[in-house]
Amino acid sequence: HVAIDKPDIRGREAILKIHAKDVTLSADVDLKKIAAMTPGFAGADLANLINEAALTAARRGADEVTMAHFQEAADRIMGGLEKKNRIMSHKEKEIVAYHESGHALVAMLLPGTDPVSKISIIPRGIAALGYTQQLPTEDRYLMTRDELLDRLQVLLGGRVAEEVILDDISTGAQNDLQRASDIARTMVMEYGMSERLGLLTYTHTPQSRYLDLGLGSNEREYSERTAQDIDEEKSRIMDEAHQKVLLKLKNYRDSLEKLAKILLEKETIDGDELKQFAEEVRVRASEAGEKP
Repeated sequence: HVAIDKPDIRGREAILKIHAKDVTLSADVDLKKIAAMTPGFAGADLANLINEAALTAARRGADEVTMAHFQEAADRIMGGLEKKNRIMSHKEKEIVAYHESGHALVAMLLPGTDPVSKISIIPRGIAALGYTQQLPTEDRYLMTRDELLDRLQVLLGGRVAEEVILDDISTGAQNDLQRASDIARTMVMEYGMSERLGLLTYTHTPQSRYLDLGLGSNEREYSERTAQDIDEEKSRIMDEAHQKVLLKLKNYRDSLEKLAKILLEKETIDGDELKQFAEEVRVRASEAGEKP
């Protein structure tokens, strides 16, 4: 098969311009902004986005497609349909509000992470009870060690917020923990980012050409002692990130509670309100001279 690279931001804008010719756009629509908020979208995804935005406008009885329609369409494509009929108890909403606020606040406190563009406690898709959306400011093809560690902290922010505020933990962090564990594993086993294990990669070697059919077996290319070192390094990375996040959220407990309270009232925070909150947090952190 022929592999086709996904378009960069300029390519996405050009594709959007082509498909947007078929719909009536409002004056507030900025295709460059839409291109920026759709990293990883292929040409077919962008065509689908235009179509979804037009359908959203039609459902609202609008004559033109606005930026709000595009945002709603992007949320639907990336996160799934809103499930407003999925009724959560007040206690569950509170847990989700603190959980999502934890992700967002940690991201705000780490200057190397992608900006938080939206926080919501409206259930979406099959399983998500809430979500925190971060959008990169540019296309990126590499990640540094520090950036991976920052991303790991953001993923742990939800779980740690539950610990700090509720003195308990829920099952809501399952996917976060899986993704965080994957980052720790790849740092140690694939990217050579562990001083203890050095500049080697550790993988399993397929022993059969039928492996992809489930008929072969994997043979580990390293010793039991190395396997133990790998496990200990993964645990160390996770534990150190956990301690950093715990310290952050304890120090900014008031900001965490304030953000969760707004979220419980409004269910979704984005736009200028979110930017202002993030700026207040960053200014406070800068004045305190805190390091990530």
